[in-house]
Amino acid sequence: MNILGIETSCDETSAAVLCDGRVCSNVVSSQLCHSAFGGVVPELASREHERLIVSITDSAVTESNITKNEIDVIAATAGPGLIGAIMVGLCFAQGLAYALDIPFVPVNHIEAHIFSPFINDGTSHLEPDGAFVSLTVSGGHTLLSVVEQDLSYEVIGRTLDDAAGEAFDKTGKMLGLPYPAGPVIDKLAEKGDPAFHKFPRALTSQSQTSKSYLNNFDFSFSGLKTSVLTWLQKQTPEFIVLHLPDIAASIQWAIVSVLVEKTISAARARSIKAVSIAGGVSANSALRKAMKDSCDKEGIALYIPGTIYSTDNAAMIATLANVKLSRGMKTEHCYNVAPYASFAAGARKA
Repeated sequence: MNILGIETSCDETSAAVLCDGRVCSNVVSSQLCHSAFGGVVPELASREHERLIVSITDSAVTESNITKNEIDVIAATAGPGLIGAIMVGLCFAQGLAYALDIPFVPVNHIEAHIFSPFINDGTSHLEPDGAFVSLTVSGGHTLLSVVEQDLSYEVIGRTLDDAAGEAFDKTGKMLGLPYPAGPVIDKLAEKGDPAFHKFPRALTSQSQTSKSYLNNFDFSFSGLKTSVLTWLQKQTPEFIVLHLPDIAASIQWAIVSVLVEKTISAARARSIKAVSIAGGVSANSALRKAMKDSCDKEGIALYIPGTIYSTDNAAMIATLANVKLSRGMKTEHCYNVAPYASFAAGARKA
């Protein structure tokens, strides 16, 4: 079965082809027009998707060495994300499916991230063996979920305010770093001291609130942003430039340590011996190392997608569609487009 996946939830236009469960192509175009604004401009994102969607899809089909007439199923992101951007991909995918007279499968963007560590790209392919705790971290989402063997899952923690990726980008903006700031902070932090300054960690064992962190798997990063801004305002520009790697490392560790502590605590609380991290922030080198070290210490198996599958991509959309269809899911003719992560209200089956 050949599945064409389409992803346009934010500022990446992506198309991928899955041939019998294996990724044959995965083309991603990241939009550069937002860098001047310090964040994603929804209307610009929609226009870029409209401009690129046909050529990106053609490239994905060509790279997979098949023709459009050999596509059996088309899948596309149905949210959450920027509603205008999502609609570009959905309308294109549905129109193409109608023209080819083949089934269409709507896919939840966050669910696709959850299962992205198990993408089969021909180099390595892992399957979840039993339940696992999934940490999904990106610019718009920070979620902790318990995923069962039957693919059902329960969201047990989420951010109460800002996502981890947003915290990286906004603190990076305070430091005068270009957007997106997450990768820049990661690179700077390699030469810095994470103990240079201790920024606050909300709802953790290191927070000021007595025992408020126990069995609480929610996240909060707005206080960190405020703390960074207040601290920077007390420093001279020369001091900030001189210690930029140290400051970056301190901010990064304030975010990473919270993500790791919450994830490991959730695994302990549920007696689960497997953890995965996914989403754009899962590409962060400090998070990968700290999570691996903690998992090794606890005897927990760790699943992480390849860096190319950490950020938004269509291979994860096609992969989840393949998993659903292989397990007997029927294609949907009527569904909701979700601009927000409203699905996270409780347990559901992927």
